[in-house]
Amino acid sequence: MRRRRLESGPHGAEVHAATFLRKRLILLETALLRHQSELARILVHELFHFVWLRLGNPVRRSFEALLRRESGAYAAGELGWSAEWRKQALGVRDRRERTRRWREYVCESFCDSAAWWLAGKRRHGEFTLAARFRQSRRAWFGRLVAGPAMSV
Repeated sequence: MRRRRLESGPHGAEVHAATFLRKRLILLETALLRHQSELARILVHELFHFVWLRLGNPVRRSFEALLRRESGAYAAGELGWSAEWRKQALGVRDRRERTRRWREYVCESFCDSAAWWLAGKRRHGEFTLAARFRQSRRAWFGRLVAGPAMSV
């Protein structure tokens, strides 16, 4: 593997990590070692890409339904830049037809939400989703970990 810095992603955004699911590989920018809370948040996000892959369609569709309800309530903001810029790029067609753009947004929103939920940081400049929608996501994740009898 060649050595390369993780420099910029879509829209010129700084990239701190990347996950390669098929290779079972996560790359992290070494600068994160100096920022433990940010390292934790970003690492949890990247790990949850593997969780998303293993969840199964019913659970993934349940999270998607949560995002559709938020969209119907005109919820602005997100719980991380990774989901935020994707959300901003969505059109009506994307939501209606479940385009790749929509599905990528749903995955990134899941990973950002998990990082927000688990990494212990309650305040961050990237946490722009309103409190009432955060409560719904917290409840959704609570049901997810409740066990096999859950109804997400």
